[in-house]
Amino acid sequence: MLAGLEIPLGWIYARGELSRASQSVERDASMLAEVTEENIEKGDLDALPDVVGDYATRTGGHVVVTDRRGVVLADSDPFGRTGISIATQPDIARALRNQPTVATGGGVLSATMPGASGTTIRGTLRLTWPRAEVSARVHRIWGALALAGACILAAVALVAFTLARWITRPLRTLEAATAQLADGRLTNPPDATTGPPELRSLAASFTHTATRLQQLLKAQQAFASEASHQLKTPLTALRLRLENFEPHLDPRAHGSLEEAVGEVERLGRMVQGLLALARLENSATTPEPVDLDRVIADRVAMWEPLAAEQYVALAVTGRPAGRVWAIPGALEQVIDNLVANALRVSPRGSTLTLHRAPGAELHVIDQGPGMTETDRARAFDRFWRASGSHHDGTGLGLPIVRHLVHASGGGITLHPAPGTGLDAAVALRPVAGGRPRGGSGSPRSAPATASVS
Repeated sequence: MLAGLEIPLGWIYARGELSRASQSVERDASMLAEVTEENIEKGDLDALPDVVGDYATRTGGHVVVTDRRGVVLADSDPFGRTGISIATQPDIARALRNQPTVATGGGVLSATMPGASGTTIRGTLRLTWPRAEVSARVHRIWGALALAGACILAAVALVAFTLARWITRPLRTLEAATAQLADGRLTNPPDATTGPPELRSLAASFTHTATRLQQLLKAQQAFASEASHQLKTPLTALRLRLENFEPHLDPRAHGSLEEAVGEVERLGRMVQGLLALARLENSATTPEPVDLDRVIADRVAMWEPLAAEQYVALAVTGRPAGRVWAIPGALEQVIDNLVANALRVSPRGSTLTLHRAPGAELHVIDQGPGMTETDRARAFDRFWRASGSHHDGTGLGLPIVRHLVHASGGGITLHPAPGTGLDAAVALRPVAGGRPRGGSGSPRSAPATASVS
């Protein structure tokens, strides 16, 4: 808006100043031409230097007078030459033909007038003014316009900055509160006392919602903690009572008794998995750099004796992966669950491979029967078990693995292994510098330990 207003205004002012200066030069040239014509007509040529010199002294202009042949009769410039012919110069030639000339080029304003009465040419007069004064006035007005524009811009910027701060301050506090709530705990509620009314209402609603949500999460966590004690005790007592029935039962009922005890044990593992999954979902954790190679070596050393009992070999392949981002204890549980599932389906004499692929990927590859595409798509559903599965799993192991991997910022997918078997691919984030976004500042708690299938 300032450019659209000030540029036309400055241009119009400059054109007006130039036009007024040209008119002034033309007017003075006409007046001097009449005076010099009269002196030439009377033959009073000695008076010409005084006339042009007096005008040049008062105005700073430059005056040259010629006779009708174009010979210089008087020059206001002390260093100017008289008696020379300038009839070939364009403006003088036109004036000798009774054609006045007004020009504004070359840094000067000039007017060349014929000294004539009717059609009789008695001489010419050239009046020249430097454009420096006109340019100075134009530059002053341009400077004034620029200064005014800068002041207006500064005032508008100050008002806009103040208004923007007033509007965005509650947004910044709301953003910080949202990040805190996403990390699991709202310690600094958003400011609901400043900013526009709509933002104050939004901040108040957010605080109320966050407070209610925290209360519900605390109630759920309390329920999970209490249920862990209330459910384990009766299940343990039930198992003991069933085992105590064994001496008093007919031998033909021992099979049913063992099945009942097995179902109680499976129910106990299921309760343990549900509680572990609930604690995982309610816990707030911060991903930390973890040495993936060290974790793999530790878990392989722990699982090798059990794998040897089943005549299954454990192999670690691929280049060292280095450090990756993971929540505390997550990689151990992920590897434990995947290895336990793989060992359960691995035939005797096969090899279970933990392959480290480029890009911080871990592949757990078995040589079991594998899974169909439909089964792989549903494998991460809670309580789901593959059709034709004869093991006593609970269907919670892979959901726990997926939750741990996602909480660490990675992903997990299931693929068919070369030949037969299943390839569980865990993609993690390599440590490349700073902390992952969204992790800093959140309360840290170790995830619940759970290794259930």
